[in-house]
Amino acid sequence: MPPAADPSVIIVTARPDAGALVRIVSPAHTSLVLATAPAALAALGGQAADLVLIEDSPTLDGFALVRDLRCLPHLAGASLMLIGTGDPAVTRRRALEAGATDVVLPPLDGFDLQIRARNLIALARAQGTARLQAADLAREREQAETERAQREREIIHRLILAAEFRDDQAGDHLTRVAGCVIAIADGLGLSEEEANDIALASTMHDIGKIGVADSILRKAGPLTEEERAEMMQHALRGYRMLNDSASPLLRLAAEIALTHHERWDGTGYPRGLEGEAIPLTGRITAVADVFDALISDRVYKPGWPPEQARRFLEEHAGTHFDPACVRAFVSRWDEIVALIAERRASQAA
Repeated sequence: MPPAADPSVIIVTARPDAGALVRIVSPAHTSLVLATAPAALAALGGQAADLVLIEDSPTLDGFALVRDLRCLPHLAGASLMLIGTGDPAVTRRRALEAGATDVVLPPLDGFDLQIRARNLIALARAQGTARLQAADLAREREQAETERAQREREIIHRLILAAEFRDDQAGDHLTRVAGCVIAIADGLGLSEEEANDIALASTMHDIGKIGVADSILRKAGPLTEEERAEMMQHALRGYRMLNDSASPLLRLAAEIALTHHERWDGTGYPRGLEGEAIPLTGRITAVADVFDALISDRVYKPGWPPEQARRFLEEHAGTHFDPACVRAFVSRWDEIVALIAERRASQAA
């Protein structure tokens, strides 16, 4: 909360006549004089001030009031000046421990008190300006981040459209894979933000297939060794398409494109990585991708029932797949079955 425009100085004192303090402390500022701690807490409960001057006395516990005011969030950084009494060293220590910005001890020097008050008011206003500027910068950063995220998502969407031009089934496959990725990530205990980022990045796992000939992509029969070698190049091609991006999300997509065909036992491609040397994003996507490939109709095979595909994943946990990812997948089985039903209903509509 910025410093209050009116009043800018609040004086809390039990003196019957506070006029002298007002003239010294705030000759050029609007003041509000209060006689009790409850009145001060009530007045400051919803607003800030440039300076709160508190005069400790037998009937007004200034130290307690300073502590109470510091508990108000909008006064956490306010300028609080305490006029204390008693032993100077003890009073100063108690006041600073309570949260006072400055401590004034008797005998009071009007000129010194005025200079201190003026400095604290200037400090409060400078801090208020800095807070407003920081808030403006935070809003600008948030807006820039939102715009960056929107641009990234647009880029990914357009690349997915490019993939769909090559394969009209790609869109549904990618949607289901992303849904399975979220379920697995959730089962592994990842945050919602992490799960969503991996899911969005996973939609680009096969982007490298743009460079594979239709005669191979759409071939109804088994691939020859040469054709299989060409197909396997899509992992490296996808990585090269995405990896140099300044976008963290596209670099994440590059990691997935490169590693989603690696196998837990080290027999995958393109680098033959083994176990946890495979990035978690690739291990998650591998489970989701293979599952959806198994349940989907292709030119070379009919789709499997979901339960059969699930059994395949369980049987190959520890060889093809990360066992933890398979366990996470199975733990979210009801969600995955619902996702499959929803997508099939959408296709039929």
